[in-house]
Amino acid sequence: MSKPVRQPLFEVFGYPCNDLSERAQRYRNLRLCPFNNKVPSCTKDKANDPLGVCSINYDNDDKVEPVITCPIRFRQDWIIAENAASFFFGNESAWTSLAEVRLRDKDGQSAGNIDLVLVAYDERGEVFDFGSLEIQAVYISGNVRRPFEYYMGDQANRQNMDWGMLADYYPRPDFLSSSRKRLVPQMLYKGGILKQWGKKQAVALQRIFYQTLPQLPEVPREKADIAWFLYDLEPVNNYFQLVLSKISYTEFWPALNTITTPAAGDVADFVEVLQSRLAEKQGGTPPDAPTITDVELS
Repeated sequence: MSKPVRQPLFEVFGYPCNDLSERAQRYRNLRLCPFNNKVPSCTKDKANDPLGVCSINYDNDDKVEPVITCPIRFRQDWIIAENAASFFFGNESAWTSLAEVRLRDKDGQSAGNIDLVLVAYDERGEVFDFGSLEIQAVYISGNVRRPFEYYMGDQANRQNMDWGMLADYYPRPDFLSSSRKRLVPQMLYKGGILKQWGKKQAVALQRIFYQTLPQLPEVPREKADIAWFLYDLEPVNNYFQLVLSKISYTEFWPALNTITTPAAGDVADFVEVLQSRLAEKQGGTPPDAPTITDVELS
């Protein structure tokens, strides 16, 4: 296993940690967000004491890659909205986006907020179509606030800090929790309602996150219920630009069933665990007699 990157932070208040330009330091000192937050300031975690980490370093098979950990980071230049609108409406309709729209079920109970609803409207300003865009950044395991506060205390001398001394709390991307605890429940509940309405859905993810999901069965664009827009961060003049890497088109239920159905391991391994636990409970050792799986396989 490769050793973790010693500097866990990649972008802080929109700029790489090693960018000490006047513009970058202005954003950090004023705690501003350059990525179209609902207000000029960063509001991540705490509005009065924001955790201004947009992305972290990830040692992926000895290749260090930035992983986006703040959903607002995806709003750079609003290319996510432009790409989703093209999937929903084509390139001829007038459209706009509405943020954090509450979705309710048949009984009026909240199904949660949709990150962005894109609406197409006619010359009279009346909505004639819409689609949903969900944005999913990656959760972090470990503690990211401590290295963030340490870095902010002396940016010039701590841009290449060694945070490996706190390996147990070293911040790392938690791809599994990001999909199981956040993305999948949202897609099942909110997406289930939209699917019943016959409305298309888009999901904005980082490519590296999507690659941790099971391989989803793809379909041609015209048959798709969901477009998965996969983005990367690419350097442009010491700044990093959100760039569309790939679009994966899927149908709703085949995609969700693939994500939510785990690949089963060997049942014999589980029976061995049960046998061992039974032996512990009875105060003995596992018997040499054939187990249930041995009998079934004979």
